[in-house]
Amino acid sequence: MGASSGAKDARPKHLLVLRTSAMGDVAMLPHALRALKEACPELRITVGTQAMFRPFFSSLDVEFLEVDVKGAQHSLLGMWRLASGIRRRLGVDAVADVHGTLRSMAFTLAARLHGIRTASIRKGRAEKRAFIRCGGRGMEPLRHSVLRYCDVFRALGFECPDPKPALPTGRPNPFGPKTGTWIGFAPFSAHAGKTYPEELSREVVGLLAARYERVFVHGGGGAEAEFAREMERKYPNVTAVFGRVRFAGEMDLIAHEDCVVSMDSLVMHLASLVASPVVSVWGATHPGLGFLGYGCSPDLVLQADMACRPCSVFGNRPCRYGDYRCIRAVTPAQIVERVREAVGH
Repeated sequence: MGASSGAKDARPKHLLVLRTSAMGDVAMLPHALRALKEACPELRITVGTQAMFRPFFSSLDVEFLEVDVKGAQHSLLGMWRLASGIRRRLGVDAVADVHGTLRSMAFTLAARLHGIRTASIRKGRAEKRAFIRCGGRGMEPLRHSVLRYCDVFRALGFECPDPKPALPTGRPNPFGPKTGTWIGFAPFSAHAGKTYPEELSREVVGLLAARYERVFVHGGGGAEAEFAREMERKYPNVTAVFGRVRFAGEMDLIAHEDCVVSMDSLVMHLASLVASPVVSVWGATHPGLGFLGYGCSPDLVLQADMACRPCSVFGNRPCRYGDYRCIRAVTPAQIVERVREAVGH
């Protein structure tokens, strides 16, 4: 581990890494922390995040500072107060803000005023706007978010090589002994521009269920859960995941899936953490903006070459045509063929 001053006794001993949302972005953080921990095994690391995200870091030797963004730390004042005591209570002497929001800026300002070294992420907003304006044509893929996290660690004086992709690890199987080929399907996202249409999702499930021994439909509650249960009722080898396992169990399951079909969403990043192959489907967003699952193969990306995409960084803008044709352009047959390529049959 190095320090910008070059003095050994000036090197931070206890690093707090702050990232409280969104789920996919938090799920990318373990890749960077793994590289930092391998380079600096003596460094004490605390992750400041929401309690629900702990399972993402289960394979790492890190501690946690729970940040309640809907309660005590909802306001900037709440974040300020939380930061004011971290040196006294935890012995933190450096803060890596890998979030870059008003909340995290309030936190880092308070930390600096208490004599703690800080560094914050550079998100490359101007680069991303330029990428969107030209649709990525003629541009190299932008710096990956995981590497931007590592850049923050380096700004604090730590040696942190670019992480290698995650390797498979022995994880328990929450669905019992495995026979045949297991495929995961996660058609949902927080935004319509990144969600595979329901009628096409039904077709994908039917094609996968006819070809492979088990298909697991990943998603959340409400309408997503109802869709998954509908598919489970229709096909005997399809299993709705929601309600059967928590985050940790879902990661365990994904580790046993031979391939995962995911949109630009959380499940893609969970699969990257457990080294499962991912067929990723992109609509309003673009993998070249730096959000492809870390270590996921670009050869398994599916996206349409359309003049109107990408239309935003996060997929949260309404479709100018009203039909989200960008994601509809990726057909069920293309998805199943790419799965066949991934698993070899």
